Amino acid sequence: VQLQESGGGLVQAGGSLRLSCATSGRSSSRDVMAWFRQAPGKERHIVSCISRTGTVTYYAESVEGRFTISRDDAKNTVYLQMGSLKPDDTAVYYCATRYTDSAHTYYLKSDDYSYWGQGTQVTVSS
Repeated sequence: VQLQESGGGLVQAGGSLRLSCATSGRSSSRDVMAWFRQAPGKERHIVSCISRTGTVTYYAESVEGRFTISRDDAKNTVYLQMGSLKPDDTAVYYCATRYTDSAHTYYLKSDDYSYWGQGTQVTVSS
């Protein structure tokens, strides 16, 4: 199983980016999928996650109302639409996935996830 993020880059404060994460090697339709981020010198934290069915989502307080997570299981892809970006959003963004039997569950800890992408850098300039 491989996860490949794309869509990162340099953007000015107030701008938008859309991250994508494509899963290969198996179907992601029974997976909880998540985005984490890690800023320089800081620990990795969850940004958002989405249940297997897409009916339940979670957002960190710092991105609530600005970011939107979505999934397209036909493409084995999860997206993170990021708007009103701030310099504090600067980080390496990682997608992660894990299998679940539950249709409406999500997970918030790094240790809960089985597979990880390599990360994509997002830099927001002031």
